[in-house]
Amino acid sequence: MTTTVDEGTKARGDGTRSLGVARNLGLIIALIVLCIVGIATAGDRFASTDNMVTILRLAAVLGVVAVGMTFVIIGGGFDLSVGAIVALASVWATTTGTQAMADDIGWIAMVFAAVVVGAACGLINGVLIAYGKIVPFIATLAMFASARALAELIADRKTQIITNQGFTDFFGAEPLGIPVIVIIFAVVTLGGWFLLNRTTFGRRTFAVGGNPEAARLAGIKVQRHTVYLYTLVGTTCGIAAVMLMSRTTTGSSTHGFQLELDAIAAVVIGGTLLSGGRGTVVGTLFGVLIFTTLSNVFTLNNLSTSTQNVAKGVIIVVAVLLQQRIANRKT
Repeated sequence: MTTTVDEGTKARGDGTRSLGVARNLGLIIALIVLCIVGIATAGDRFASTDNMVTILRLAAVLGVVAVGMTFVIIGGGFDLSVGAIVALASVWATTTGTQAMADDIGWIAMVFAAVVVGAACGLINGVLIAYGKIVPFIATLAMFASARALAELIADRKTQIITNQGFTDFFGAEPLGIPVIVIIFAVVTLGGWFLLNRTTFGRRTFAVGGNPEAARLAGIKVQRHTVYLYTLVGTTCGIAAVMLMSRTTTGSSTHGFQLELDAIAAVVIGGTLLSGGRGTVVGTLFGVLIFTTLSNVFTLNNLSTSTQNVAKGVIIVVAVLLQQRIANRKT
């Protein structure tokens, strides 16, 4: 009987891996098709090296947040507050007091402030959801409103300019022609892949998202792990805030506008189930690149933001329908 169970488990694992390879191949094909459309409609403006770097630069902030969102959704939740957390972290890190501290002890103080604020917001979300028994939609919606409002109060609805030269010099650098924020994106993505696929934390995340009760009976502290997941996505928001600050040289309560929708969409397009229990960081990476490339193609062809949003909505619906079809096949 044990042999039969082991063989069945192995067969399901092989099937899941095959499905993941097929899904990622489909994403690669979709990205290639988008690139072909970009070259056909915008020519050298799209195919230039500068434009490729621009796409990666724009993908970096969304990508870092999407990596954190991948963990939360695989774990059976989601987060509507990431954009507001990015805004609050950027404002807090660029206040006069924080920048004065950075002038005294170094620009790392601004980075530390942003990451701590992001992690603290995520921690609050996690505690409310795991121990307060508040559903993720309500808890993160409350954080969405509160964090954005607090950012507006701190900044007095004004854009705060970064005056610390060390910060702008470091994060504005392009070693070997690659922007620092793109390097950060790559490091976070690799770290996320390793954490999800090669650690106990990752296995527990899949277990909690797939069946919380079974995970609890297996000895996993589901509530504590849920707090960890939301703290993780909050931390990625803090990192993304630093990247956005470096790109705009500002902190603002308007930063991260609609970032939560783009992050969730990129994760879903990448194949992560909204119901939890399945997903990949690699798929999320392709989802981010597809989203960013699509926006770039539309911008180069002078298409309106409204048209872009319609196209994104269609892509999201198609991705969810495909997920449902795959889920029905598995059952």
